[in-house]
Amino acid sequence: MKNKNKKSYLINGLALVLLFILLNVLIKNNVISRYYQGIMVFVFINVIVASSLNLTIGFLGQLALGHAGFMAIGAYGSALFSMYIKEMALPPTALLITSLLVGGLLTGIIGYLIGLPALRLRGDYLAIITLGFGEIIRVIINNLKITRGAHGLTGIDKLVNVTNSFWIAVVVIVILYAIINSRHGRAIMSIREDEIAAEAVGINTVKYKSMGFTISAFFAGIGGGLFAHYMAYLDPNTFNFMKSVEIVTIVVLGGMGSLTGTIIASVVLTALPEMLRGFAEYRLLVYSFVLIIMMIFRPQGILGRKEFSINGLIKHSKNIIKKTGDNAEGGEL
Repeated sequence: MKNKNKKSYLINGLALVLLFILLNVLIKNNVISRYYQGIMVFVFINVIVASSLNLTIGFLGQLALGHAGFMAIGAYGSALFSMYIKEMALPPTALLITSLLVGGLLTGIIGYLIGLPALRLRGDYLAIITLGFGEIIRVIINNLKITRGAHGLTGIDKLVNVTNSFWIAVVVIVILYAIINSRHGRAIMSIREDEIAAEAVGINTVKYKSMGFTISAFFAGIGGGLFAHYMAYLDPNTFNFMKSVEIVTIVVLGGMGSLTGTIIASVVLTALPEMLRGFAEYRLLVYSFVLIIMMIFRPQGILGRKEFSINGLIKHSKNIIKKTGDNAEGGEL
């Protein structure tokens, strides 16, 4: 079993390296323009933020609607820290990683403090209180002098590109996958299935709900930090209620409980509005129509709770070929 897992990880890792090499070749040969490189960076940022929310909604089973607030804390915390230590003349990569970690840790601490009282509620009540906290965070940022309020924060170094955003997204997904498939991850998923039963068998639900919520906030802060260091400018109104809805939509479309589904949905929902920009008058109509059709015919999302892997695809293809061969032999007899 361990050998099979190692083989699967090796195949998926090799596929990621080949994908990265392909992207680099296309960028160097100007096949992918700067405009499309920008879209790719936003895809990677959305992958990180939406995957972190999927930990709360899909795996923990708690509906949270204030994720844009955590993204805002990470963005401003990371940006202010990088601006503060700029004089230390650190290499760009070291400066980016350090500021991302600071922004993520700050967001994780605030997420823990918010989660302690909020997670005592369930369902719609939890959704409302997290939505309220998200808006409170935005209003506070909008009125602080250190963040320059409604004028927006400028002077941020543009440190993010396709290469580092790609690998940071990969690292985040790998860490989340490892957490989900660990003993702690199974405890988190047991709360999603039946919180009362989980308590009955001795799982500390308060501890694991707080843990899941904190980890989710931490990685949302990482995504926010990437956003800040790519845009090089921050406006508090970017992180409003609609931004939270956008992140939730990605999670629901990809499948609540599927990291690879979230990746696919992030690509679709980030690229689709840009592809429809030529139809500016009908863009939002088509975008909404696609989502409605998806929810009617595939309410569980693109992958539901399943995960996609190259090794699984190879096995599935072999089974199809084998069945086709068996059916052909049966026909000859």
